[in-house]
Amino acid sequence: MMRNGMDYAVAVRTSDDTIEVNKDKIKHNRDTVNKIPIVRGVVAFVDSLVLGISTLMVSAEYFEEEDDKKDKPDVDIATIESTNNSDNEDAKKNKINTAEMVFTIVISFIIAIAVFMLLPYGLSKLLVNWIGSPSLLALIEGIIRVAIFIAYVAAISCMQDIKRVFMYHGAEHKCINCIEHGNDLNVENVKQSSRFHKRCGTSFLFIVLIISIFVFMFIRVDNNFIQLGLRLLLVPVIAGISYEFIRLAGRYDNKFIDILSQPGLWVQRITTKEPDDDMIEVGIKSVEEVFDWKEFLEHFDEPSNDNGTESCAKKQNCTE
Repeated sequence: MMRNGMDYAVAVRTSDDTIEVNKDKIKHNRDTVNKIPIVRGVVAFVDSLVLGISTLMVSAEYFEEEDDKKDKPDVDIATIESTNNSDNEDAKKNKINTAEMVFTIVISFIIAIAVFMLLPYGLSKLLVNWIGSPSLLALIEGIIRVAIFIAYVAAISCMQDIKRVFMYHGAEHKCINCIEHGNDLNVENVKQSSRFHKRCGTSFLFIVLIISIFVFMFIRVDNNFIQLGLRLLLVPVIAGISYEFIRLAGRYDNKFIDILSQPGLWVQRITTKEPDDDMIEVGIKSVEEVFDWKEFLEHFDEPSNDNGTESCAKKQNCTE
């Protein structure tokens, strides 16, 4: 999946070795919100969650349809052309897909809260009789949270289907890096590009975990339920701060930014894998649906209108 501004495209290689592309637009306009720091990060976080799950469901539908075709017996052409029934079926399918997506998001959110919020908090509280410093307990809680996150990602990376997802993830990064380094978007150039990228969602989540450690250190309330409530309420704020850092890291290259970006890039060693040529071709197709990379490369070395020093390459807004 590639997104550029309000446009996004999902490219899928089907069983007959063709690449199907589903292009769409994000329906709501975020021009006003995008001007408000922190708030735009919260909105972007929710957008990414919904868009990520919905695009995965879109890709899965291709194979569900192929399975249905295999299971169905041959029918008369006149039956196929009966539009009323097909329209009703499509409407029902859309309702079911929306319900499935909402259910998936809700369940995912509940599990995430339980595993990454409640569990680390509960484990850190087991040490309260030996550690009297609230700040130190918050630090231990944060370290436990990071350890659980890394262990979870490492565990699911062993699953065959997830391995393929991570290979496609690597293809997305390599396609974006290829363009941002001023190279033509083709398989050979993409293969030579890095699979690590500062604007990655993995880096965003990891930065959220790191920033949460420092934010939660300032929560000094004795009541456990209030502590948990404040942690939940501060998650959007932390997400907003993390987004601002990722946005900054994606636009500028300097030693300080590179050092701060390294932890997220390290985690990408797990969440991205080297793709094969077929996967790269799918990534290229997705990019070309939402972004004119040839026009971009024509102006690659021109300064931007911001301050005359930032390359146009940094104005690239194509993300996976």
